[in-house]
Amino acid sequence: MIHVPDNLIRAGVDAGDVRTELTANDVIDGVRPQLAVTPRTAAAAAAALKWASDTSQSTVIRGAGTKLDWGRPPQPIGLALDMRHMSRLVSHAHGDLVATIEAGARLADVNRALAAHNQFLPIDAAFADTATIGGILATNDSGPIRHRYGTPRDLVLGVELATADGLVVKSGGQVVKNVAGYDLARLMAGSHGAFAAITSATFKLAPVPAASATVTAAGRLDLLDVLPALVQHQLEPTACEVVATLDAVGGRARAWQIELLIRFATHPAAVASQVSAASALAAPHADAVDVLRDTDEPARWNDHAAVPWSTHATIVRLSWLPADLRGGLMEIGEAISGASGDVRACVIGRAGVGAGTMTVSGPLDLQAAVVTMLRASTHFGHVVVLRAPAPLRAQIDPWGPMGDRTALVASVKRAFDPKQILNAGRGPC
Repeated sequence: MIHVPDNLIRAGVDAGDVRTELTANDVIDGVRPQLAVTPRTAAAAAAALKWASDTSQSTVIRGAGTKLDWGRPPQPIGLALDMRHMSRLVSHAHGDLVATIEAGARLADVNRALAAHNQFLPIDAAFADTATIGGILATNDSGPIRHRYGTPRDLVLGVELATADGLVVKSGGQVVKNVAGYDLARLMAGSHGAFAAITSATFKLAPVPAASATVTAAGRLDLLDVLPALVQHQLEPTACEVVATLDAVGGRARAWQIELLIRFATHPAAVASQVSAASALAAPHADAVDVLRDTDEPARWNDHAAVPWSTHATIVRLSWLPADLRGGLMEIGEAISGASGDVRACVIGRAGVGAGTMTVSGPLDLQAAVVTMLRASTHFGHVVVLRAPAPLRAQIDPWGPMGDRTALVASVKRAFDPKQILNAGRGPC
């Protein structure tokens, strides 16, 4: 049992927020921390991290825990820094479309508060109902509306951080154009808690669209020809998703099944015009075209968001050149053809951006071979295994080779976390 030093309490951590008797709910990817601190201020978070650094306690920063099984299995954990008590909407400059939000606030709660001024934070990360702001920024996680609004890294204007040497530092500001100091906000995006604890962040917001509708189209690989046509006709979807599914039964791969979901969200007249144009473009290539409105539309998007996470399949995050998706899918088909047992591969992502996830089920040796193929492919890049069975994560590094970024990331890690306490070896550094 770790002894909790008095100076941790004196530094600003409430005694009631320090727990040495933990429950199953505190387990992080199969590992039970020895101690948990749930700070209520940035100063308390910094004090907890300095104590952890001084005593060489491996530390994991957590929010709602929706992504704690991403990356490598953790090493033994001395401290879990639980940010969920820091959940305020600190400020909302609605005239400037800017808000500052504490890291433990849930995205769904934030958007309910922002809706009072007909605004929202345009991020639709995985597990959006429960995911916290700090976790979303730390993983740079995004969903379909990335097509229009970008990733958290594109939207963040500034951050407040608690560092391993006990400091509270700020970077950026509350204006859209800010060039003061180092851009720590974007450095933290995608850092997975390896550099510092995000205690709050400032984001650009967007107005809630007045109207929305979604064109759905189903067909085979030729349906992908709709995508360049959308660009040529200067349509401006809020989201443009592809769902590509391939089953292999008894070693024989069937044809790819393709579905497109093209969402338009803006003024009612513009939505109606663009829905009509997109439907006409899709019809010659599709087996079926439909338009979703009213309650049918959000229900369909909720189902779509859950698809990658609703099975026990291995989940891989990857990117591709939008014009090269067809070739990439054909390469995946070749990789799973001839496999023993039944296999399903499903690529879901931002068709116009070239980023998303792939799920693959089947024998573990085949899953490992598919990940290896993706990393060697010229069609795909940035291949990261988000979620996989423990034997597969032990066999293949979830993060893969970092190439010429290795030295740079290591130097940043040393600068922020010289004792190497943060992230318990889960990665990416």
